Amino acid sequence: MKYAVVIEKTETNFSAFVPDLSGCVATGLTIEDAEKQIREAIEFHIEGMKQDGEEVPQPSSCVEYIEVAA
Repeated sequence: MKYAVVIEKTETNFSAFVPDLSGCVATGLTIEDAEKQIREAIEFHIEGMKQDGEEVPQPSSCVEYIEVAA
């Protein structure tokens, strides 16, 4: 499965979350680290959902960049 991930710059690091997996978040000092951490978080989150007998949601979010005049 391929989930959309949002990575945001904070004051001290980068924060990542998965819109389709409520509560699935991670942080990292760099974008690359945040990507690595959220990948692990997704796997852990899905494993936990399965163990709890919850249905794992199919990816439904999409990402699009919209260009606007500044």
